[in-house]
Amino acid sequence: MTYKPPRTRPPGGAPPAGAAALRRANLSLVLRELREHASLSRAHIAEATGLHRATVSNLMAELLERRLVREVGVEHVGAIGRPRRAVALHGAHVGALGMEINVDYIAVHGTDLSGRALVERRVAYDAMGSGPDRAVRRLGLVAKEAVEAMRRAGAAPAGVAVAVPGLVDVARGVVTLAPNLYWHDVPLADQLATMLGAPAVPVRVENDANLAALAEYTSGVAAGTPYLVYLTGEVGVGGGIILGGELLRGADGFSGEVGHLQVDPNGARCGCGRVGCWETKVGLAALVGAAMPEQAYGLPGRPVPDPGERVADIARGLAAGDRRMTMAVAQVGEWLGLGGSILANLFNPRVIVIGGYFASLAEWLLPHAQDQLQRLMVAAPAAQCRFVASTLGFGAASRGAASMVVSRLIDDPTTIMDALPRPAPR
Repeated sequence: MTYKPPRTRPPGGAPPAGAAALRRANLSLVLRELREHASLSRAHIAEATGLHRATVSNLMAELLERRLVREVGVEHVGAIGRPRRAVALHGAHVGALGMEINVDYIAVHGTDLSGRALVERRVAYDAMGSGPDRAVRRLGLVAKEAVEAMRRAGAAPAGVAVAVPGLVDVARGVVTLAPNLYWHDVPLADQLATMLGAPAVPVRVENDANLAALAEYTSGVAAGTPYLVYLTGEVGVGGGIILGGELLRGADGFSGEVGHLQVDPNGARCGCGRVGCWETKVGLAALVGAAMPEQAYGLPGRPVPDPGERVADIARGLAAGDRRMTMAVAQVGEWLGLGGSILANLFNPRVIVIGGYFASLAEWLLPHAQDQLQRLMVAAPAAQCRFVASTLGFGAASRGAASMVVSRLIDDPTTIMDALPRPAPR
């Protein structure tokens, strides 16, 4: 099956028109073809893309000037060994920085244009209790450290994307509402660009579940599945939805806030101000509060541990047969299956990929969740939907953020030139 990247154009965006747009599209077409092969001759590229050979030669000259491709030798074709000069993608100097800020951590995933990982880390941080100003400053410091690490690896970031658990005005880079962070109308893209001091490098902001869904669709356990729902397993719960191979954004780009489906009208109050939201039943805070209340979120005077540490503690308890933890996980699994059935009935996905802590505890959660899913799906068993555990861990959203930057750079290679340093003349 030929991979078709999901469309990620911001809501309301329109494709450009004219000769410049056609040239950008052709440059992108050539780069995408080279991504699929180690090297190709210009003649092969012309055959594969349907472009005239003269056009390919012209495009190749520009890509060589931009240092996005390189000559890699000569290949011989046919019995007489007629030589053709081969070219290959050359993006080791072009960096893409993906980041995520969540309730209790900041994650980083930096790559070059080919997707080679250059820096990857996760920092425990109480973003919920810090307020937006302090949290953005800390995010900026982590971003600067990541940029320096990428530069030491020989790649200058040509784009930055940040994943946030909430509603994002993608076109403006503004976090409209992130309930679990207590953020309202935070101009994150502008603030981070100012901190980085690199106005030529675009900074984009996107919902964390959308970016994690893109990562799953491109390189996850269900890669290439055209009908897929991804669920974040964090303190909050969000969803990214791939339908027909395209990311579902909605009219204003706010789709996927599945954690705020009301599943219990008599339930607990959610961070969004409503009552009985799904994330109050299945979010990490709900599980920790039930499984080990002495470490519950929000207790005064206690440091915020890395979420992986909390999950590891619960996994050890489950393996040892701890009754309280076993009951807590079973209850979360049932609620996970109930909410999953709502999504399955609405969108008819082939798989529901669970990430974050859901994936870490999948062997205990999924039997309960799958039973509920099959029981409550209207079309079961004909719909054949199933839960699967992500293998990308808590870094899925930052990985998806970096992947989005790479895709946007390849969509428009003309944005790369001025952002990158040139080698000193010999």
